[in-house]
Amino acid sequence: MPQDISALPPGSMIGILGGGQLGRMLSLAASRLGMRTHIFCPDPQSPAFEVTPHQTIAAYDDEAALAAFADAVDVITYEFENVPAATAAFLAARKPLRPGANALAISQDRLAEKSFLSSKNIPVAPHRPVNSLDELEAAIDALGLPAVLKTTRLGYDGKGQRVLRERSEAAAAFAELSPKPLVLEAFVPFEREISVVVARNAQGEVRAFDAAENVHRHHILHTSTVPANVPPGVEKHAAMLAKVIVVALDYVGVLGVEFFVVAGERPALIVNEIAPRVHNSGHWTEAVCLTDQFEQHIRAVLGWPLGDPARMADVIMENLVGDEVLAVPSALDGNTQPHLYGKSETRPGRKMGHISRITRRV
Repeated sequence: MPQDISALPPGSMIGILGGGQLGRMLSLAASRLGMRTHIFCPDPQSPAFEVTPHQTIAAYDDEAALAAFADAVDVITYEFENVPAATAAFLAARKPLRPGANALAISQDRLAEKSFLSSKNIPVAPHRPVNSLDELEAAIDALGLPAVLKTTRLGYDGKGQRVLRERSEAAAAFAELSPKPLVLEAFVPFEREISVVVARNAQGEVRAFDAAENVHRHHILHTSTVPANVPPGVEKHAAMLAKVIVVALDYVGVLGVEFFVVAGERPALIVNEIAPRVHNSGHWTEAVCLTDQFEQHIRAVLGWPLGDPARMADVIMENLVGDEVLAVPSALDGNTQPHLYGKSETRPGRKMGHISRITRRV
């Protein structure tokens, strides 16, 4: 349907696809702005259901439930990028979907994403599509080892990928990974990883938060540190690339852009991936920015002016995974802000919350 770019008034209903912690935090941010939210998720134990009375528990392919959901809301957004394409198209025909279905389709597929980025002259890792074991062997010949074999779809937190260091590992890795097709990416000898959270509203205004330096543990984001330990020119270039991406996508909402920083006389940036949603590496904004990433996303999808993303302190955000959440009371002091996600079950590898710790006030 045509996108109405007029600002929605307080009291409007925002539909959110997905009921995880990001949906929960979006709902809380919307409430602060006087908005109501309606969560659509198939999991009755979704933590986002605890913060709004408006909810639909149904499968993402349940068209009757989707139609009723669309009728009940004024605009629709989502908290995760694996919303089925058919679901996005069904809803977009009924109510404004922000970000749009095109951004969702591109970010859902690693090959489509790399093709899009390359078309905008944005550097990505050398890669080859892999549909068969023979194609994997040919890709190894072309790219060399080590390399990373990934699913093109449905991968997150290290799931759906294998590092290949020896050719003898190829057949087993190809057999293990699904869904297919796959993609082989050349191993990037990066010095560090950074990310930029950027926002664009329905009127085309664009604002970026400061870059965060990210450290992963067991393939899950462990800490995001701001400011990132990169030269000012590198951070400025990363923000510029992130802004190019949201404009090229005609994007509305918050987008996370992950970069590899490759050392050299002039450090180079390579985009690892984009995420069409609020991003784990942007949680620090809650503690030290006048407008955090969640409010920024809500402002954007409502057609409101974007907030100031300026940072008022240096900060380290640490994810709490599994039983780590149990230590929160003893970890708090006057410089920490906890955010727990209200998940009913603590499991190894499950994100249960995060803590942001101020290290220096600007």
